[in-house]
Amino acid sequence: MNLHEYQGKELLSTFGVRIQRGIVAKNAAEAVTAAKRLTAETGTGWHVIKAQVHAGGRGKGGGVKLAKSLEEVESIAEQIIGMDLVTPQTSAEGKRVHQVLVAEDVYYPGASEPTEFYMSVLLNRGTGRNMIMYSTEGGMDIETVAEETPHLIFTEEIDPATGILPFQARRIAFNLGLSGAAFKDMTKFVTALYTAYDKSDASLFEINPVLKTSDDKIMAVDAKVTLDDNALYRHKDLAELRDLREESPIEVEAGELGLNYVDLDGNVGCMVNGAGLAMATMDLIKQAGGEPANFLDVGGTADAKRVEAAFRIILKDKGVKAILINIFGGIVRCDRVAQGVVDAYKNMGDAINVPIIVRLQGTNADIAKELIDNSGLDVMSATEFQEAADKVQAVLA
Repeated sequence: MNLHEYQGKELLSTFGVRIQRGIVAKNAAEAVTAAKRLTAETGTGWHVIKAQVHAGGRGKGGGVKLAKSLEEVESIAEQIIGMDLVTPQTSAEGKRVHQVLVAEDVYYPGASEPTEFYMSVLLNRGTGRNMIMYSTEGGMDIETVAEETPHLIFTEEIDPATGILPFQARRIAFNLGLSGAAFKDMTKFVTALYTAYDKSDASLFEINPVLKTSDDKIMAVDAKVTLDDNALYRHKDLAELRDLREESPIEVEAGELGLNYVDLDGNVGCMVNGAGLAMATMDLIKQAGGEPANFLDVGGTADAKRVEAAFRIILKDKGVKAILINIFGGIVRCDRVAQGVVDAYKNMGDAINVPIIVRLQGTNADIAKELIDNSGLDVMSATEFQEAADKVQAVLA
C-alpha cells in the first residue's frame, strides 16, 4: 500500500525523523490558510506547492512549484488541484490531483550551501536482509545515477537480529562527505529512518532528497513510502491511510471480491489458481506471441460464482482479445472448475465476446475436458501447456 508524501512524512515524524513541514490542502483557499499558518509557525516566507499523487517525477510534470507570495500560493494551487498530472511514472492520461501539500521553504541562505542526498530503505531479496541505499546524487532519478555513475551509489546491509548499529550510521554519514554537526545529525537521521521502516512493516522508504540545510540540519524533503499489505493487520491506523482514488478501480473491485488481481497492459486475460502457476502462464502467453493483460489468482475455490466474478473483472479491460484459464486441480477438482466455467459462461450470456481457452490438469482432468468439449459453448479445452499456447497463438492470429 502506497502513502502520499504528506502521510509518509507524518509517519516519519512520529519516529523522530526531521521533516520539511507542510499542511495538506484540498482547494486554493485552504492552501492560502495553510501558507499563513506555516509562516506563523516556521517563519518561512516562500512556500512549495506539491501535488499529492502516488507517482514520482511530479516536478517534471508541473506538480511541484515554488510560491513567493500568498497570491502565487493561491494561483499555483488552483492550477495543480484538479489537473491530470503526467509524469514518467504515470500513464499517458496521468493522475488526477485532488490535494496539494503546502510546505515550508527549507533552502534558505546560511553559513553553508544546502546539499541534497538520496536515501532509501528496502529489502535485499538476494540476502534476505534490509538494506540502506544512499548516494551523494540527491534529487536525481536513482536509475539514472545507477546507469551513469554507479560508483556514487552505496549500500549498507542491516542484520535483522541487531538492527542498524552506530558504526553503520557513522559510515553512511562519512560516505556522504559530512562532518561536524551535519555528520552527527545524519547518524541520528539514518537510525530514526531505519527504525521507522522496521516498526511500520514497510517494504520501501525512499527519501529523495534528504537535505543538509545551510545550518547543517538533516531533513526529509520528500517521502515515498510503501507498506507491506500482509502486515497491515498489525497497523490498523496505517491501513486507514489508503487512498482508493490513487489505485486502479479494477484492482480495488477485485480485492473486494477476494481475487488477487494486478492490471497489466496486454491482450490476453489470465485466470489461474496459484501465484507460481500464474507467473508461468504469463510466460506462456508471451511465448505464444501475446501479452498478459493481468495477473489473476482465483485461489483454491474456483467455483461458478468465483469464476464468473473473475470473468467480469477481466472483461472490464477492453484490450483483452482472449482469455486463458489455467487451473491445476490439486486441492480443487478439475471437473468442479470446468462446471464452474460452463455455469459462469451461461450466466453471463453475450457478455463474453472473446475466445476462451481452458487448460485443466490434475484431479479429474479427463472428466473436466469432456465437460468443456460437450458444453456446446465457444470454449476450447487443452491439457498440455504447449497445446494451450498453440491455441492462444491461433486465436490471436
